[in-house]
Amino acid sequence: MEMGNRFRTRNPDNAHVHFLPFSVVKMVRFIYQPNSFNISSIERTIADYIGIISSKYPYWNRSRGADHFMLSCHDWGPQASKSHPYLYSNSIRVLCNANTSEGFHPLKDVSLPEINLKTDASLAGIIGGLSVSRRTTLAFFAGGMHGPIRPILLQHWKNKGDDRDMQVHEYLPKGADYYGMMRASRFCLCPSGYEVASPRVVEAIYMECVPVIISDGYELPFGDVLNWKSFSVAVAVAEIPELKAILSRISGRQYIRMWRRVRAVRRHFVVNSPPERFDVFHMILHSVWLRRLNFRVRHQLD
Repeated sequence: MEMGNRFRTRNPDNAHVHFLPFSVVKMVRFIYQPNSFNISSIERTIADYIGIISSKYPYWNRSRGADHFMLSCHDWGPQASKSHPYLYSNSIRVLCNANTSEGFHPLKDVSLPEINLKTDASLAGIIGGLSVSRRTTLAFFAGGMHGPIRPILLQHWKNKGDDRDMQVHEYLPKGADYYGMMRASRFCLCPSGYEVASPRVVEAIYMECVPVIISDGYELPFGDVLNWKSFSVAVAVAEIPELKAILSRISGRQYIRMWRRVRAVRRHFVVNSPPERFDVFHMILHSVWLRRLNFRVRHQLD
């Protein structure tokens, strides 16, 4: 937002929303006691910050925080938002871990796509995949065994040497290339770990691999404008044993339509610097704007 004036105003009276620029990641780095799993210092810092802006400026109090938004992709972002009751219940929370079973409210909060930024490589090197005819693997996954869902997936499908269609690994085979295997697969499995969000969803979209969402309670990003059913597959945890059968039932014609839609929506998940129209930056602000429309601020204070 600081790269230009299109989305920013220096006159707070003209602002539609107010950004709360605290970083949970940086607070974990600088004030959290390592390995304590006690985030009270983070909660106190956020509460103090809101206390300062609510006493110094009129904007928080007039809406009780409803026209303010925070953003966090850290696992503790949702918990940190509980440091102030209005931040949790009223403000727009932009969160990667958009778990409806843990208090995420789709009408008020924004689901932020989890993106693993490759600072040492060009974006062009991790975008693009093979044509449908060259995708010889039905489904691919490689990842650590953590959280409640991945052990179930690995138990049923890990290293099935007699089934070349299902390439499911806890550790990549020696010499295998992670992105290369995604590019050569029709479907990329995206099971939740300890939290509902996974960078594999965006990685799959980058590689033009139809994502298979295996999660409970995950509110997918940008669902206000994107029809996820048209370019992804949702599989319940209980259906993991039937995973191959579910994916095999998708006809070739239906798959091509989904693959083309993955390619079409990819631009909405790309990080550009400076931002470009329709990219992830614009999608996030659009999602914030839609939630802001649900609340009318009283400009005349009592």
